[in-house]
Amino acid sequence: MTGIELLRPWWLLALPVLGLLAFWLLHRPASLGAWKAAIDPALMAAMARIGRVPEARASRAALVPLGAAACVVLALSGPAVEVRDAPSFRNLDGVVLVMDLSPSVTGGEALEPLRTAARVLLARLGSRPAALVVYGGDAYLAAPLTSDTTQIGLTVALLDEDIVPDPGSRPAVALARAGALLREAEIVAGDVVLFSDGGGIDGAAHRQAADLAGQGARLWTVSAGAAGDSDTEALSALAETGGGALHDTAQASALADAIAAGRTARLGETDIAMLTLNDLGRWLLLPALLLCALLFRRRA
Repeated sequence: MTGIELLRPWWLLALPVLGLLAFWLLHRPASLGAWKAAIDPALMAAMARIGRVPEARASRAALVPLGAAACVVLALSGPAVEVRDAPSFRNLDGVVLVMDLSPSVTGGEALEPLRTAARVLLARLGSRPAALVVYGGDAYLAAPLTSDTTQIGLTVALLDEDIVPDPGSRPAVALARAGALLREAEIVAGDVVLFSDGGGIDGAAHRQAADLAGQGARLWTVSAGAAGDSDTEALSALAETGGGALHDTAQASALADAIAAGRTARLGETDIAMLTLNDLGRWLLLPALLLCALLFRRRA
């Protein structure tokens, strides 16, 4: 993850309100205060006619508390950067790659783009642990959860039609295996990515996708088929059930970004985020304090 993340972005909704309030303060006519009560109305009107009472406008000093409020809002939004030297936790988060090695994939042209997409995704995971599940007529754990994603990438490159001995296509079994792996590792923010041509998706697969979403994980799908194919639409519907989205093999980098963004949002809802993200919001309170100090200027 690079750049600045917002742990509580909904606080930014207050900024347009502050902007509208500032516009109103600057453009509303300012009152003359006690002068209207101290000066005869007829004299005040006469002075106004000869230009001795210019139209008063609101003082820019009224914007000082609004500036302080804007700083507080930005601080509450939680701008944060990843702590690069933070300790890693085995059960913080993880990604399980589920690779379809059914005959329809290995016997055609779908396997190579799916393998390439999986390796691109692994290269973008950074320090997140990953695991690999392969399936055909049955599912097998090809690589347990590990931060050595390079080694998993080499394993992915070697996947072929001889890896899974069971003919058929049962993604439901593979998704169940992935869900069990996340539960056993007590993963807090897990993601499951299914690389498939869409074969074998049935009601059981949708139930497993719903189970993954129920345990706090998300299911993403990667298709090697063309948009509009029935199998591609089945993968899209399955991802929707699991709380994720469908990507094609050319969108592996975009998928990595989506996974990273969702991971930050989910961790931001827990205290664990403070172990891996440095919240910079507190530093924005310093200019707010300085602006507030201007409101306590000593009067002569």
